[in-house]
Amino acid sequence: MNTLKAGDKVPDFKSSDQDGNVVSLSDYKGQDLVVFFYPRASTPGCTAEACNLRDHYAELQEAGYSLLGVSADSEKKQANFRNKYNFPFPLLADEDRTVIDAFGVWGPKKFMGREFDGIHRKTFIVDGSGTVTRVIDKVKTKDHAAQILEG
Repeated sequence: MNTLKAGDKVPDFKSSDQDGNVVSLSDYKGQDLVVFFYPRASTPGCTAEACNLRDHYAELQEAGYSLLGVSADSEKKQANFRNKYNFPFPLLADEDRTVIDAFGVWGPKKFMGREFDGIHRKTFIVDGSGTVTRVIDKVKTKDHAAQILEG
């Protein structure tokens, strides 16, 4: 797992969002972007994290951030997740792991004594030129917006 670090350039990516729209890094040129990766839509931790970002969305926008959520779920699952919780930001359905691999967040994990490969919950703050300015490795799902804003 070769995870991007602060100072790294993010490779331009293209992926579909929950509605089938193609989203790429270049769409956010000149803007500060929060890219948050989560293991699976509609699971307790991922729901808590995304709802916390939704509840603080206005503050994040005031601080100049655009948001983009990413998991390997299908467009349909992402659309259901967004619609159920009214998320105001796009969720990428990165089924082929283009974006996940570009950021290096796929790798071995442990859960309840089981080892498997999956998405690591990480958040990347990317500046308007496409450079990672900060990585949040230990995401607090219920207080994630504060972690982003205190940076």
